[in-house]
Amino acid sequence: MLSCASRASDSRISPRPLAGEGSGERDRSSLSSPTVFGDSDDRWGGQQPAGPAHSRLGSPLQARRLLVSEGGPTRVLDPDPSGRPQLVAPLASFADTARPLTVTAGQHSYLIGRVERPAWAQEIGRDAYGLYATVAVPGEQGEASAGAKAVVQRLRYIEAGHFRMGSPASESERYDHEGPQHSVTLSAGFWLADSACTQALWGAVMGENPSHFHAKNRGGPQHPVEQVSWDDVQRFLRALEKRLPGVIASLPSEAEWEYACRAGTLTVFSFGDQITPEQVNYDGNYPYADGSKGLYRESTVPVRSLPANPWGLYEMHGNVWEWCADGQREYVGRDETDPRGPEGEGVAARALRGGSWDNYAWIARAAHRIALAPDYAYRYYGFRFALRSTSLAGATEWPAPRSGVEGAAGRGPVAAPGTGAATGFPGSAEGGRT
Repeated sequence: MLSCASRASDSRISPRPLAGEGSGERDRSSLSSPTVFGDSDDRWGGQQPAGPAHSRLGSPLQARRLLVSEGGPTRVLDPDPSGRPQLVAPLASFADTARPLTVTAGQHSYLIGRVERPAWAQEIGRDAYGLYATVAVPGEQGEASAGAKAVVQRLRYIEAGHFRMGSPASESERYDHEGPQHSVTLSAGFWLADSACTQALWGAVMGENPSHFHAKNRGGPQHPVEQVSWDDVQRFLRALEKRLPGVIASLPSEAEWEYACRAGTLTVFSFGDQITPEQVNYDGNYPYADGSKGLYRESTVPVRSLPANPWGLYEMHGNVWEWCADGQREYVGRDETDPRGPEGEGVAARALRGGSWDNYAWIARAAHRIALAPDYAYRYYGFRFALRSTSLAGATEWPAPRSGVEGAAGRGPVAAPGTGAATGFPGSAEGGRT
């Protein structure tokens, strides 16, 4: 069931004026989140919209009516004078996720996404950070029948959108290979784990724990797994797919990782232009720029023990470096769509992002990047995984794009492209201080 109202679905909608105004042509490229209410909202008068995810409506649209089109006859909805939302009767074609649904309100039009639970999801919902899903990962064969509990991982839906990748020339302590800063479009959304893979999850899938910071050495099941190489992670992902039918498990690309890390910000870190050890696990003896010294923990911390970024992702800065799917690529001074570095067998190095517990603060910057041999493992290196469905059956058609240039909401206009020449990656980061 689609719910429509005289107000936008939430603050993340960024209206776009109609193209060719006066000519009758409408711009259908602006997309937004679905319009649904929270379970506890009494403005439905006890009648809840169907679907597992709910959100409250935001600022009023300055419109007298809504035009709803499914590629056929247009339906005109006059808003209730009291401002109450209108419920639209179930539409036969709405179940067909391949068919777009456009809502036109005044001088703005929106493409509405359909929310369904992915086949692999144990639960799906919406909170202050956005859409989330949980997945229960069973352990090795035989464990479930023996009463072992599955390990539950929460993932965040990262919508398709635009952002500025790399660092500007003015950023303190940057490397040349972080530029030129340029506009990147990610054309498809994906689910990303809200934390680095834990030792508990790794153990459930792989039956062992390679970590340096284990339960007997300042670590534990909820600490990130480390001492895993890129090659090790690939074996984990293939084993995870066997436990979750209908899933494609992968690492995020370098572009996907930075987009998720920035979470709609343009600052040095997702927390702003400065960090403290209360936000990020790094060597507090070496603050960023003119920051103050702070705590150096000398080990990892449990996942989700430090604040999340604006999109609900924990420890994207610090704690452990995170492997990316692709290898190194040079940045170019032009807009790019879905950029990826070298992939496949024989790639000499794979990208890592985020810095670790043993790094100086400037290493944890969103734009900082290194690359290492895919068989290299040490106590600084971990990962977080992404999930995608193998088909649209039981999957989700999601709203897109959102632009990562407007703070926590991250739905603003695309920034201007960067210019300049790119350079290569630095060398190995052995020791975690580079």
